[in-house]
Amino acid sequence: MRAVRGRGTGARPVPGFSGRSAIVTGGGSGIGAALARALAAAGAHVVVTDIDPAAARRVAEELPAAGGSARAAALDVTDAAAVSDLVGEVVAEHGGLDLMFANAGITWGGDTELLTLAQWDAIIDVNIRGVVHCVHAAYPEMIRRGSGSLVLTASMGGLCPAGLITSYATTKHAVVGLGLSLRAEAAGHGVGVTVVCPAAVDTAILDKGELEGFDGRHYYLEGQGVREPLDPDLLAQSVLRGVRSNRALVIEPARARATWRLQRLSPALMDRMLTRYVRATRLRRGADPAGA
Repeated sequence: MRAVRGRGTGARPVPGFSGRSAIVTGGGSGIGAALARALAAAGAHVVVTDIDPAAARRVAEELPAAGGSARAAALDVTDAAAVSDLVGEVVAEHGGLDLMFANAGITWGGDTELLTLAQWDAIIDVNIRGVVHCVHAAYPEMIRRGSGSLVLTASMGGLCPAGLITSYATTKHAVVGLGLSLRAEAAGHGVGVTVVCPAAVDTAILDKGELEGFDGRHYYLEGQGVREPLDPDLLAQSVLRGVRSNRALVIEPARARATWRLQRLSPALMDRMLTRYVRATRLRRGADPAGA
C-alpha cells in the first residue's frame, strides 16, 4: 500500500528554526527521524536521541547540512535522570533549549483482556512517563528563558476512541490531556505547547503491536478512517509549521481531521461505528465472542 507522499527532504525548509536548539526523542526512525531531518534542513541544532544508539547515529549522520548541526545521543525516556542530564548538556552547549520533541513511543495491539500487566507497565512508562520526563526536564528551563516550545507526539488514538489498541489509546489520550492543559499555563511564560495527532503514518509501528490473525497495518488505517499511511516527512513539515505558529493541535491528514470533527459532533455515532468495526475485525480473525 503506498503512502500519502510529501516532498520529504526535498521540501523547502520551514523558516523560523535556524540556529535553534532541539532535542528529538525516538529520533532513530519513523516520525522522530523525519522531524530531525526537517529541523536540520531548517538550520537547527538537533540532538537525535533513541534507545537504540546505532539508529540515532545513522539518522544524525545523514542529516542535511543547512547551517545547523546534528549529533546523536542514546536516551531511554523512562530514565528521568538521563533526560534531565541531556537537557542540561544542551543548555550548556547552546545557552538554552528551544525545542523539545517528546516523540518516543511504543504500541501494543489486540484484545485488552490478553494484555499483561507488564505490557501495560511498559507502554505507560514510555508513552506517558517518558513524555512527562521530557516536560519536567525542559519546561523549567524554557520558563527561565521566557521562550521555547514543547512538542508532544500523540495520535488520532488520543483524540478518538480506538478499540483493540486500548493501551495505546489510553496513553495517547493522556498526552493530549497533558499538552492541552499545559498550554494555558505555558502561555504566561512565553512557552508554546503543540500536540501532534496524526492518523496512521508510514512507519514500522504500523506493523507492530501483536495484532494476531489480521493485517495490523490495514487495521490501523481503516480504524482511523484513512486510505493510505501518511509520509512521515510530510507530517514533519506540517508539525514545524504548527510549532512555528504555536498551534494547539496538528492533525494530519485531512481525513483525520474529518474523523475528529465527527467524534466531536456525534460521539454516539462514532461509538456505534467503532463497535461495528471491532466486531468485523474480530470476525475476520474468527475471534468474535458474540459469534458469527
